Amino acid sequence: MRVLLTGASGFIGSHVSAELSAHGADVRAFCRTEPPALAQAREWHAGDVRDRAAVLAAATGCDAVIHAAALYSYARADRGAMWAVNVEGTRNVLEACARRRVAQVVVTSSSATCGPVPGRPACELDVPPRWERTVPYKRTKLAAERLALRAAADGAAVVCVNPTTVVGPGDRQPTPSGKMVRDLVAGRMRGYLRCAGLNVVAVADVARGHRLALERGRPGQRYILGGEDLWLRDAFAAALRAVGGRPPRLPLPWWPVYAAAVVAEGLSRVVGREPALLVRDEVRLARLPLFFTSGKARAELGYRPRPAAAALAAAARWFAAQALISDRSDCLRERAVARAAVGS
Repeated sequence: MRVLLTGASGFIGSHVSAELSAHGADVRAFCRTEPPALAQAREWHAGDVRDRAAVLAAATGCDAVIHAAALYSYARADRGAMWAVNVEGTRNVLEACARRRVAQVVVTSSSATCGPVPGRPACELDVPPRWERTVPYKRTKLAAERLALRAAADGAAVVCVNPTTVVGPGDRQPTPSGKMVRDLVAGRMRGYLRCAGLNVVAVADVARGHRLALERGRPGQRYILGGEDLWLRDAFAAALRAVGGRPPRLPLPWWPVYAAAVVAEGLSRVVGREPALLVRDEVRLARLPLFFTSGKARAELGYRPRPAAAALAAAARWFAAQALISDRSDCLRERAVARAAVGS
């Protein structure tokens, strides 16, 4: 089977490519930058999902498409780009699939379109609170998913998968989820939101969930690809335990942290740089625990995620290793400069 995979150079996309390749698929990567070696893609077509003609050309001759390309950001400066990539890019992919008569399509959505809901884990039948839908990232993922489900209603074999908080090795950018782990490992977090919780899942399990959705998913359905629900303090502890660190001990109430994020956003307009830690929309979405159930994916796809602690440990170790490599590179660079200075 030849599978076109958009976003194959990204965090989730590269792992999806590796999973498909390991199970015999002929992966045609479609992304702006060359996929990393772990992706094991057979072909690379350089292109952008915002380019309708390039998407159409890439879909030619493919049996299936997995559309994993997206802009995952909470930066206000990215609002326009998020709409162009997440919504118009999805429209371009779905139109190309229809014109090229692609048999199967999997669209990578987000658990953000399913919840959270107060008092219990959200499922595929749920929707997020109205006040959260103004967050640009969430709004664009909702709009993109509506396009996918509308195509399915019109007869296309389109399935949506909805990953939760995805962590693991290879998050090079990193994503907001990966940045959380990186900042934690680097000791930049002194406290935690008392009310916050996450559903944490390993990137390898999300990649496997994409393959299972391609093989077994029912058109027009959403499948939450999650792991375990953890309170934020427990997630932090699991990550730092893997690298010998001590988790933050200061529990913080939501309202003062949100107020500080609002102030930080105002100051960012003055200095011309967005906040690194107190990102307003990230804090806003932490008002309710981000708890989800993957019962439907387990029952219909045979999806079986690993423990969240193992996923967090793998991510923490990878970021710690990257920091060590960076420190060694800086040291070698400084020594080279010093030698050059002495030699001159």
